[in-house]
Amino acid sequence: MHISQQVKGDLNIYATSVLWAFFPIVTVLSYSNLNPLPSLAFSTLFATLFFAILLTIKKKWRELANRSALRDIFYVALFIGVGVYSFTFVALAYTTAGNVSLIGLLEIFFSYLLFSVWKREQFSIRHIVGSLLMISGAVIVLIPNATVFNIGDALAIIGVACAPIGNYFQRRARRSVSSETILFARSLFTVPIVFLLALLIGQHFALANVYASLWFLLVNGIVLLGLSKILWVEAIHRISVTRANALSSISPLLTLVFAYTFLDQYPNAFQLMAFFPLVAGLYLLVSNEA
Repeated sequence: MHISQQVKGDLNIYATSVLWAFFPIVTVLSYSNLNPLPSLAFSTLFATLFFAILLTIKKKWRELANRSALRDIFYVALFIGVGVYSFTFVALAYTTAGNVSLIGLLEIFFSYLLFSVWKREQFSIRHIVGSLLMISGAVIVLIPNATVFNIGDALAIIGVACAPIGNYFQRRARRSVSSETILFARSLFTVPIVFLLALLIGQHFALANVYASLWFLLVNGIVLLGLSKILWVEAIHRISVTRANALSSISPLLTLVFAYTFLDQYPNAFQLMAFFPLVAGLYLLVSNEA
C-alpha cells in the first residue's frame, strides 16, 4: 500500500508529540543532581554520539562535506541547539513543565509573525483572530505570576521565539543532506557552546552528579533530542512547519498529564483555560494549510 508523503509527515509528528511530551518531565528530573546548562550539554553530547552511530550505520559521513548545508546547520545550532534549548532548560528550573509546554504553542504565532514581516505578507482577519486567541492563551498562562515577574516563563517565551528561524534553516538544509547529518552537526556545534555558557555563568558540575542523573540524560539525549528530532526533521521535510506545529498541539496536554503523574505538578485552572484559546488560535492560523 502506497503511503503519501503528507501521511508519512503526519505520522512522524504524532510520534514526536507523544515523545516530546515527556521532555519537560525528564529534564526536570535530571535537575535533582545537575544544573540546567550542564544537563543540556550532557544530553546533547549523548545525542551527538547517537547520531554519529546512525551516520556510521547509514554510511553518510560524506554529507558533512556539503559546505552550504553546514552553514545552514550552524544557524540551526545557534537558534535551536543553543537558543531554544538553553532558554527552555533554564526556564524549567523556575517554572512548571506545564507552563513551558503551553508556552511552546506560541511557536506557530511567532512563525506567522516572522514570515509575515519577512515576506511582507498581510495577515487576514482569520489570522488576526487566531493570533489574538494565542496571545490571550499565553496571557492566561502568565496570570498566576502577574504580580511577580517569573523569569522561567519569560525565558520560555524567548526560547520559543528562536524556533521558527532555526526551523527555516533546518528545512533548507534537509534539501541537500539527511536528517541524521543535520542533527549530528547541530549537536556537535551545540555541545561546546553550551559547556562554555555553563562555565561562564558558574553552573559547574561533578562527574558524580552526571552519573547520578545518567539515565535521565541518556533518555533526553538518545530518545528526546535524538529519535524524536529525526522524526521532526523528516516530518517538516514532507509537510509545512505550520502544519507540523498544528498536529503537535496535543503535546502540551499530554505534558500536563505526565507532570501530574511523575512530578506531582497539578494542572491549575489557568493552564487548563489557556489550552483552549491556544489550540483554537493555532487552528485558525494553520487550518488552510491542512
